Amino acid sequence: MSQKLFALDIGTRSVIGIMLEQTNGQYNVLDLVAEEHEERSMLDGQIHNIVKVSDVISSVKSKLEAKHGPLSKVCVAAAGRALKTKRAAYETSILEKPLMTPEDILHLELTAVQQAQYELAEEEDTDDMTNYYCVGYSVLHYYLDGSEIGSLVDQQGDTAKVEIIATFLPKVVVDSLLSALKRADLEMDALTLEPIAAIQVLIPKSMRRLNVALVDIGAGTSDIAITNEGTVTAYGMVPKAGDEITESVSEKFLLDFNRAEDVKRKLMNQQAVQFEDILGIQHEVDYSDVVKEINDSVEQLARSISDEILTLNQKPPQAVMLVGGGSLTPELPRKLSEHLSLPENRVAIRGIDAIQNLTEKEDLPNSPEYITPIGIAIAAKQNPVKYISVTVNKRTIRLFDLKQLTIGDCLLAAGIKLNKLYGKPGMAVMVDLNGKSMTLPGTHGSGPVIKINGREASVQEPIQHNDELEVLKGEDGVTPDYTVEDLLGTIPELTVRINNETYYLPMLVKVNGETIPNHYVVSDGDKILWDSKSSLEHVLKQIGKGNLVAKHHAFKVRVNHEEKVLFKQMVEVKRNGQVLKLSDEVKNQDQLDVIHHEFITIEKLLNTTIHEVEQSITVQFNGKPVQLTKQLASVYRNGEKCDLDSLVYPNDHIILEQQEHASFIFQDIFNHIELDLDQLKGARFKLWKNNQEAGFIDDIQDGDQLSIEFRQTSQKS
Repeated sequence: MSQKLFALDIGTRSVIGIMLEQTNGQYNVLDLVAEEHEERSMLDGQIHNIVKVSDVISSVKSKLEAKHGPLSKVCVAAAGRALKTKRAAYETSILEKPLMTPEDILHLELTAVQQAQYELAEEEDTDDMTNYYCVGYSVLHYYLDGSEIGSLVDQQGDTAKVEIIATFLPKVVVDSLLSALKRADLEMDALTLEPIAAIQVLIPKSMRRLNVALVDIGAGTSDIAITNEGTVTAYGMVPKAGDEITESVSEKFLLDFNRAEDVKRKLMNQQAVQFEDILGIQHEVDYSDVVKEINDSVEQLARSISDEILTLNQKPPQAVMLVGGGSLTPELPRKLSEHLSLPENRVAIRGIDAIQNLTEKEDLPNSPEYITPIGIAIAAKQNPVKYISVTVNKRTIRLFDLKQLTIGDCLLAAGIKLNKLYGKPGMAVMVDLNGKSMTLPGTHGSGPVIKINGREASVQEPIQHNDELEVLKGEDGVTPDYTVEDLLGTIPELTVRINNETYYLPMLVKVNGETIPNHYVVSDGDKILWDSKSSLEHVLKQIGKGNLVAKHHAFKVRVNHEEKVLFKQMVEVKRNGQVLKLSDEVKNQDQLDVIHHEFITIEKLLNTTIHEVEQSITVQFNGKPVQLTKQLASVYRNGEKCDLDSLVYPNDHIILEQQEHASFIFQDIFNHIELDLDQLKGARFKLWKNNQEAGFIDDIQDGDQLSIEFRQTSQKS
C-alpha cells in the first residue's frame, strides 16, 4: 500500500516542496518545486518575516496542489542550527542519608538538566528557563565524594554529583514555524530536525558506528552533525555558508547579489560564464579566474567548518559528507581535507544518488541541495517530533516530543525546580559530650509527592496526551528526640564486692551537672558527662563511702619535731593484694579489700621509729617465768604525758624523753606477781636467788632463779 508525503524545506534562500510516495519501505519522488524568497525574510534559518515566508510556502503549495490535489498536512524540519547544547553538573550532600535509589539519581540528573537550562537562559539574557525545550540529555559522569563512579545506586558517602550534556531547542523557532504554516492553511503533520533529516537518509544506523561528520551547507549557515559509536554525538553550526561566497563574487566582479548568485551557480557546471556588471560592461570569466578571486572567502569558510568539526569531535573524523547547495562551492572539499588532515577522497559531496531506499533517481536532479528536503519527508515520518499537552499543577504545558516523554520532562518544561521540592531537614541539636561537640541531625525532609491523574507516580513514569499532573512539595523534617541511651547505648550496671559486701552500681550520666536517667531527652546546648570506665573514687562516692576518699592520704605525725610518715594512705583499698589509687579503674565483679590506718598506739609508733622505750628481763619465780619490764622514756602527746597504750592520730606531736638503763633488783619481782598475804601473817621468809639467800635490793639478771621460802613462827599463848 502506497502513501503520499508532502514535505517542505524552509531554508534561508528558498523553500523547496516535495511530494514523495512511500511503497513497502521504498520512496519515489513524485514532484519537486523550489521557490526563492523575494527578500531576506529568513536569516540563519530563523523566520524573521512570518508573512513573507508564508507567502512563499503558499505559492509552493499551490503549484503542487495543481498536480496532486489539496494538501492540508506537511512534514517540516526545525533548523539544526537553532539547537543549543549545554553541559552542566549538579552536586548534593548525601551525608547520613539512606542508600541512593534510582529515583534519587533521576532527580539528581533532572536537577542538572535544569541547571543547564538555567545557564542557557542566562546566556540568552532571559529569566525564563521555559523558553527552551529540552529535546534530550545524556549522563557523562557520576561522582561520589569527588571520584568518578560507574553507578550511584545504593551508594553512600558525603557528596554525589552528576555531569550531563543536554540539548535544547528555542520555542521561538517552533512557534514561528507553526505560525507560517498556519497562515498557508497547513497543519504540521510531523516535525524533525534538519541535521537529523540529512543523516537519516545518508547515514543509516548501521553506519553510525563510524565517526563521520555531515555538513549541510546552505545559504546562511553550515549545519554540522557528528556520528560515532552508533549514535549522533554532537550538533554544531557555523554562521558562514553559500551567501559569503556569493557576496565575494558580487564584490570582486561588481554584481548585485542576485546576479552574483546566478554567476556562482553557473560556474558549478560551466568552465566559463558571461555576465554584465552594474556598469553595463560585459564580461566572460573562466572558472579558474573566479576561483582565484574568491579563494580567501572559500578558505575562511573551509577553516570555520573544520574548526567547528574539531571542536565537536575533538579530533578529525574518519570522513566528511557535504550536502546542501553551498557544498558545490569551488575547491571547498579540497580545502576541508587539508584543514582536517584527511585524504581528499574522504571529503565528498553527496547527491540524491546516495539515498539508498530512493527509487527512480535517474529522473531527478542529482544535486546535494535536495538531500535535506527528501530527508525531511522520510525522517519526519520515521522519527517524527510531536507535541503533546499535559496539565502540571493546573497549568497547561505543551511538550516537544523527541522521545518517550516522562513526568520528569513535564517538570522541566514547567520550570519546576526539583531541588526545591524536597522537604527541608529538621533543625539539628548541638550537644557537648565529654568536652567534644556533637551534632544530632534532624530527620530528613521527604521527597516530593507526584501524582498523575490522581495516583502517585515516579518521575520516570511515561506520560500521555492530556494527562493531569500534580506536584506537592515534600514534608519538612523534624528536630530529633534523642535520649541519653540513644547516644550512649545500653549502659550496664557495675557489680563490686567490698569487704565481702556486694554493691550494684549504675553507670551515672550527668547533664549540665545533674545526674539524669537513661531516658532523658537531650536538648540543644546540653553538656553531657559520662565515662564508661569507673574509677575507685567514683565507686567509693557512689556507694556512700566518700569519707574514705577524704582519708586517701598519708598518715603523718611529728616525733621529737621530726615528721614521720607512718602509712602512705590512711585508708588502703586492695585488689588481689595490690593497693589501688583513686584514679585506678574498677571493673565489673572486682573484689576489693578496705584497710583502715586511722590510729596507732604510742608503743607501735615508737617501735616503728626505732626508739627503745622499755627494757625487760625474764626470770624464773618459784619455777615459773616472769617478765620484768622497766620504762626507759617518758612520752608526751600534744603536750600531755601518756602511756604506751595511748592512741596516736594523724598530725599528733609526740615528744619522747629518753632515760638511761637501770638494773633490776629482787623487789621488782613483787610488781609482777601476786602473794597470798594471809601466808605472810606470823611467818618468816627467806629470799633465794640461784639457790643462794638474797636480799630485797640484790641485783637480778635475765634467767635468774628466784624464790621465797616461808616459815611459820609459834604463837604465844
